[in-house]
Amino acid sequence: MAGAHTKNHDYHLVDPSPWPIVGAASATIMAIGAVMWMKALPLLGMNIGPLVFGVGLLGVLYTMLAWWMDVTREAEREGHHTRVVQLHHRYGMMMFIASEVMFFVAWFWAYFDASLFTGEHIQFARAEFTGGHWPPKGIETFDPWHLPLLNTLILLTSGTTVTWAHYALIQGDRKSLKQALWLTVILGILFTLCQAYEYSHAAFAFKGNIYGATFFMATGFHGFHVIIGTIFLAICLWRVYLGHFKPDQHLGFEFAAWYWHFVDVVWLFLFASIYVWGAGAPAAH
Repeated sequence: MAGAHTKNHDYHLVDPSPWPIVGAASATIMAIGAVMWMKALPLLGMNIGPLVFGVGLLGVLYTMLAWWMDVTREAEREGHHTRVVQLHHRYGMMMFIASEVMFFVAWFWAYFDASLFTGEHIQFARAEFTGGHWPPKGIETFDPWHLPLLNTLILLTSGTTVTWAHYALIQGDRKSLKQALWLTVILGILFTLCQAYEYSHAAFAFKGNIYGATFFMATGFHGFHVIIGTIFLAICLWRVYLGHFKPDQHLGFEFAAWYWHFVDVVWLFLFASIYVWGAGAPAAH
C-alpha cells in the first residue's frame, strides 16, 4: 500500500505558509498609514501616518522577499516545478501582465480623452483650462527628439540585451548571460536617471493643469515599472551568480524578460502618443 504522502501527480500542493496573512495584514497597515498621512489624521495628538505607512511597507517588502525565496527553494532545491506547474505559472504571469496593461489603458484613456476633446461643450471646465486646444495654453512640452528619443533608444537597446541574455542562458553560456544581464540592469538604471533629469527640467507641474496630470501619471507609472523591472533583473543576475537557472528551467528569468519587453512596448506607445503626437497635436473640434 502506498504511503499517505506518496506523490502520483504533476501538481504542486504547497505547504502551509504564513505569507498570505502576513502580506494582507501588512498591506492593510500600509493603506491605513497612507490615508492617515495624506489626510494628516492625528493619533494621540501626533501625526504618525508616515510611521504607520513605513511599518506596513516594510512588512509588504519582507513578505515579498520571503515568499519569493520560498518559491525559489521549491523550484531549485525541492524540484516541485514540474512542466505542468511551469505551464500554470506562465498562465499566471500572462494574466498579471494583462492586468498591468489595463492600468496603462486607464492612463492612455485619460490622456486621449483630454487631448482629443478639449472643446467639448459638456466639458466647459476643461475648455477653460486648455483654451480649447492641445497642448493647453501656457504649456511648454518636451522636444521628443532629444531626451525622450535617447530614453527610447536606451530601452530598445535594453530589450536587445535581455534577449541576448535569454539566448545565452538557453545555450548554456553563463559568461555571456552575466554580461548581457549587467548591461540590461545598467541601461535600466540609466533610463531612470534620464527620466528623473527630464522631470526636474519640466516646464509644467503635476497639479494645476490636466496636461501635467496626465503626462506624469502615464510616464511616471511607466517609470515605476522600469524600476521594478530593473530590480527584477538585478535579482536574476544575483541568482545567476548563485548558480540558479538551467537551460530547460528558468521561469524566474523568463518572467523578468517578459516583464521587461512589456515595459519596452508600453514606452513605445508613450513616446509616440504623448511625446511626439501630443507635443503638437492640432486643435480638436
